[in-house]
Amino acid sequence: MILQQGFALKVHVGCTVEELLCQQLGLSPEYLEERIQTIFLDGNPIDDVTSAYVRSGSTIALSAALPGLAGATLRKGGYYAPLRSQISYKQANYTEAAHEGLVFLKLFNLSLKELGPVFLSQGVLVDGKSLSDFFRAQLRDFWEDCRVAEMDGERITPMKLREITWQEQYVFLRVSTR
Repeated sequence: MILQQGFALKVHVGCTVEELLCQQLGLSPEYLEERIQTIFLDGNPIDDVTSAYVRSGSTIALSAALPGLAGATLRKGGYYAPLRSQISYKQANYTEAAHEGLVFLKLFNLSLKELGPVFLSQGVLVDGKSLSDFFRAQLRDFWEDCRVAEMDGERITPMKLREITWQEQYVFLRVSTR
């Protein structure tokens, strides 16, 4: 749920979606071409990842193929893409120089299952309130599987995470399965 709501990453912006996903975040060009079928940039579906530019504060949503006519229409470069011409990403005159910034990433369906663990193992910035709500909503099975927790380099009991209230801030979250 947290990864669908979106998480932030510190990256270099002022680049194309392809450069961000492949060169900075490590997705292979084959994975991007074959597995990621639907990409939204700031709420607009994109067809060409080489001409869509990422700005500081941009939100990128990634999904494998979506079902039905909506999925066929939103699929990048799909046969029905002309049906959504009014909402598709349109390249504007882009002049922002490359610099460090935050982008927000949302993962859905297979991309969530395949990429979520990768991003969580590297660490992501998540909204503090969302993280507090997430921990409070977890049932016993979750906490039984959670063996170790650290906060600010100090070990804490995992259940302590339920008691912490993060408000109006980003929290760096890294999940390890070792």
